[in-house]
Amino acid sequence: MDIVLDGIEVRVLGCLIEKEMATPEYYPLSLNALTNACNQKSNRNPVLVMGEQSVLKGLEGLRQKGLATGITPPGERVTKYMHEMLSKFELSKQETALICELMLRGPQTQGELRSNAARLAPFGSLNEVEETLRSLIEYGPPLVMKLPREAGKKESRYMHLFAGADAIPETAPETAELPDMASGEKAGASAAITELKDEVDRLKNQLEELRREFDEFKKQF
Repeated sequence: MDIVLDGIEVRVLGCLIEKEMATPEYYPLSLNALTNACNQKSNRNPVLVMGEQSVLKGLEGLRQKGLATGITPPGERVTKYMHEMLSKFELSKQETALICELMLRGPQTQGELRSNAARLAPFGSLNEVEETLRSLIEYGPPLVMKLPREAGKKESRYMHLFAGADAIPETAPETAELPDMASGEKAGASAAITELKDEVDRLKNQLEELRREFDEFKKQF
């Protein structure tokens, strides 16, 4: 891919896409709102601590690559920022949601993507996720790749390619298994753990949104 982003640019672009899809009523974003989004603890891996100057640097890099711009809405003095992803790439809502989640959380399995991207775009089944990922892999140029399945893992993960080839992780062998369980019990335990993690993520996301709405409410007084 001709476009290669650094880590800050990936986080800034992912946050702009996320907020447009999840909370369009608060989009485009002010610098302060975008910085808070970049430092958000929920729906982020890794969690970062970025200052406004770092965010501005990321925005400038994205602007030079044609992926972000700043505007001053009529009657306002504060510059608001928005992504230009769809002006560079022809993507469906589901394709955009998957790329956004991969930017914000890193490599994920199909099941993780279906769960995490549900807040941005609905997926009726894992087959639908698989088909959407395939379209991103076959895009010209490819926007997503399937990573080799790690040892001890049942599913392969997928990652976005906006950070270039240097960001592709080396596949480390992982052989740890749940001890003293039959294969069916292990699968059930793994599924229960995954479901619990997904529920915690959903609750964290709801709490973050409630906090944001409360902050917006306080600003009215």
